[in-house]
Amino acid sequence: MTPSPFLRTSARLLLALSLAFTAAACNDDDDNTPDSGTNTDAGTDAGTTTPPMYAFVAQVSVEGNPQSYVILTETLDPATPLSTANATQINGRALGSGITKSGAIFVSSSAGATVTRYNLTASNTLEKAGEVTFAGKGVTTIGEYQNQFQFASETKAYYFDGRNSQVIIWNPKDMTLTNSISLPELTIAGSSTTFASNPIRVGTKVLMPVGWRAGAAVTKQAGIIVVDTANDSAVLVKDDRCGYVRDGIVGTDNKVYLATEAYGAAEKRVSGTNSSVPTPCLLKFDPATNKYDTNFFKDLGTLTNGGATGSLLAGPNGTGYLRVLDETVYPVAVDTNARVLASAVAWKWWKIDPAAGTNATLVDTLPASTGSSFLYEMNGRTVFSEFTNNSGTTNYRELSDLTGNLVATHQGLSFSFLQLR
Repeated sequence: MTPSPFLRTSARLLLALSLAFTAAACNDDDDNTPDSGTNTDAGTDAGTTTPPMYAFVAQVSVEGNPQSYVILTETLDPATPLSTANATQINGRALGSGITKSGAIFVSSSAGATVTRYNLTASNTLEKAGEVTFAGKGVTTIGEYQNQFQFASETKAYYFDGRNSQVIIWNPKDMTLTNSISLPELTIAGSSTTFASNPIRVGTKVLMPVGWRAGAAVTKQAGIIVVDTANDSAVLVKDDRCGYVRDGIVGTDNKVYLATEAYGAAEKRVSGTNSSVPTPCLLKFDPATNKYDTNFFKDLGTLTNGGATGSLLAGPNGTGYLRVLDETVYPVAVDTNARVLASAVAWKWWKIDPAAGTNATLVDTLPASTGSSFLYEMNGRTVFSEFTNNSGTTNYRELSDLTGNLVATHQGLSFSFLQLR
């Protein structure tokens, strides 16, 4: 789900990006914030450790044009917004991807088809270390989400290209283009293709849920791309029982459970009695056979006491979290826009064990947040992002301990985070 239009920023406000701004209310003394002082994975001299290094990619709009900044920081302080003062500037809407704690980040942009490798130096700066272009595969722009880049190893990675209905294989060590896998069935006439923000990994397989929209309308079609990294094969498996099924988790039974994303739930909620809008659903998929369970179908609303329900994010031990609209926080009117509704800070967290077949239960310790969230790992802990202030601010909140405490914040939108060290 793409949030509201870019934050409009004047030239003077661009300068102000380097200054602190008022943060969202938080508990500054919270002991549950991820450790920002040490990283036991990286030792240096005897008796000392090297602090972690985090990379945030912030996107703003300057005179109507997207501009991005790769911000490096060793500390996470929710009371002090991250600054772009010494950040690496990238034209367009940038994405940063890579293997966690590998010391490298791969930056792409909506401004072109090039991926640039940056290595973290001993002086804690980014240094260019090669480029690869996908232009030869018909790519003109790289956008949407960080996790369209999936890394099998330091020498093999995949880029899921919806515009050209293909998966591109490339070498992130040598920065060379290796191959591509054509998936023409990704193309649905009159609809645009959009990928999951949190793909699924099962053994050697990468599972990428797919959604389609015809303009603002959800297309009644579910799909999942299965790439086997062992032999670089790929297959798209479709199901026509519901639409915008872009989220999924591996359940306790080792089956993959897939759900309609929050935008699909918002579209259904504002549609009233329009039967042409697909009902948000939960499906089951077997990653061993690459088949849907045709006998399994659940209306998501029936799992949450009838609330508008969408998105399924991974929790611990095969459980997950559904997002449910709290209409006491954001009432729905006859003229409510589905995009605005999905972006509202009004979606509560409900925990579910889909393999158990039981209904979801409210997690009342987590605050309402925006409907579609991205999950990131910070030193072994999971945080989720939310867009606030009319999509002018990105917050990162604690999910592992179910507090929702603020971990970090910065101005602008962010669709990328990577721990470099």
